[in-house]
Amino acid sequence: MSDNKTSVGGQDRERISLSEDYEVRDWAARFGVSEKALRDAVARVGDRMEDVQRELGGRQ
Repeated sequence: MSDNKTSVGGQDRERISLSEDYEVRDWAARFGVSEKALRDAVARVGDRMEDVQRELGGRQ
């Protein structure tokens, strides 16, 4: 599914997309982890931001 940059909304902010390099970089920075750690967490728990945050130890 493509990332429609003109469509913004709540659900878009609740999911972590690994298909765009800038999103991976931004989410990794937000959580204070490496891009690999972020990708590994998403692989384990899915792409919901809350689940990934919990998996990474609650870091924000």
